[in-house]
Amino acid sequence: MTAALITGPALEPVTLEEAKAHLRLDGEDDEAWLAQVIATARRHVESATRRVLIGQEWRLWLDAWPVSGVLRVPVVPLIAIDAITIYDADGEPHVAAPETYSVDKASIPARVRFETPPAPGLALNGIEIDLTAGYGDEADDVPSPLRHAILMLAAHWYEYRGLGETAEATTPAGFDALVAPYRVLKL
Repeated sequence: MTAALITGPALEPVTLEEAKAHLRLDGEDDEAWLAQVIATARRHVESATRRVLIGQEWRLWLDAWPVSGVLRVPVVPLIAIDAITIYDADGEPHVAAPETYSVDKASIPARVRFETPPAPGLALNGIEIDLTAGYGDEADDVPSPLRHAILMLAAHWYEYRGLGETAEATTPAGFDALVAPYRVLKL
């Protein structure tokens, strides 16, 4: 299975103003750099937890359905399955009707199940699943511990930006405790 980000988040879970207030910064000197740090911190939290935070559009490609008939969706948390397209042997797309499959969004990771999964005609990437994942489209939709982890990380990197990639400058104390309850175990 291959997963690719199609459309990234429209905003960050932490605003520039929140980060500046957390750092007790006035003025506009480092705003561009701080905005990059916030985005990088969000990606770091997403990587550490294996979750996406703000609503994003993803596409999955599969060669075949799992033997069990149940597909575990690796992009967490799932908001919606937007479309499931199965390509026939001629490469023609056929969109599966939503009533032909069921989605379990309560599971982590979410699951998709067909009673009788339609077989793709292509040997490679014959199944394409478009989905939306994240906690929602607003910063307040993201759990506050994850937002706080972004703030801590951005502040830490701001304070130690001259140290480069040393182990002490990578993550602040307490970061792991904030993100640990949200980590999704690898399948």
